[in-house]
Amino acid sequence: MSLSTREFELWVEKYRPKTLDEIVDQKEIVERLRKFVETKTMPHCLFAGPPGTGKTTAAHCLAHDLFGEDYRESFLELNASDERGIDVIRTTVKNFARSATLTDVPFKILVLDEADNLTADAQQALRRTMEKYTDTCRFILSCNYSNRIIEPIQSRTAIFRFTPLPPEDTYIYLKRICDAEGVKLTEDGARAIYEVAEGDLRKAVNTLQAAASLGKPIIADVVYDVVGWVHPKEVAEMMDYALKGDFSKSRSSLRMLLYQRGYAGSDIIKRMHSRIFELDVSEKQKIELINYLGEIDFRVAQGADEEVQISAFLARLALVGRGLG
Repeated sequence: MSLSTREFELWVEKYRPKTLDEIVDQKEIVERLRKFVETKTMPHCLFAGPPGTGKTTAAHCLAHDLFGEDYRESFLELNASDERGIDVIRTTVKNFARSATLTDVPFKILVLDEADNLTADAQQALRRTMEKYTDTCRFILSCNYSNRIIEPIQSRTAIFRFTPLPPEDTYIYLKRICDAEGVKLTEDGARAIYEVAEGDLRKAVNTLQAAASLGKPIIADVVYDVVGWVHPKEVAEMMDYALKGDFSKSRSSLRMLLYQRGYAGSDIIKRMHSRIFELDVSEKQKIELINYLGEIDFRVAQGADEEVQISAFLARLALVGRGLG
């Protein structure tokens, strides 16, 4: 299952939902979009939310359910991060918006993906275009940060806020792909993929494909290896050494992760942050450790030596283990 970039794009397209009924999660949003299909009318829309949560897919599914299989004749998708200037609004967008549709739906749909990357001038021009051609075209603006869309445009749109997908819906989608492609996905592998993706289904599918390309069953170790993450078990082991008072062994584990395995200090710190919540220490000590780790993370981000800073945290952890922290 080792695929080229183009083959992978086709592979993803194969499993992308085609209709609103196939969209996982986002139930309230799907119900609102179904009303548009039933009434064959809709306002301008603003789809906002984290990446990989189904914004662009929802726009395609809405158009498919409105216009049928040949929906692309009345549908145009532009990526505003590539075409973000005022000239695009004045030419490509305006030319599409002002021509009438030949379907029984009285309007066409134009999707501006990543609309929060449009320049201020382009957004002002877009506002006027949305007003002028509202009879023949409906706009769907998709963005990660709705606060980057100017207020006049926000006031002219119905806002849909997409949320990260929960683990169970992510697993159902990945399992469907694995069953069709003959790939074995274990339970701990699925958990690892979700941990990496953090609710971003696109990232989850990318990670699945990368792991499957090795031709092995997809277990947690394989997932962490292909994405270059330090394994949580190794971080847990390093922190447990410190908590039990064996600082030298803990520091040796850190040096192994940094210099032999080549992991970035920031990645190790992030895994340590997750591990703190599982430590057998008091709530007050967890709060103090989180606070101190935040300082360590800031110092490393500012260019401080990774080994020195993380060793300082492990020393603090050793003091906590001895009842001195």
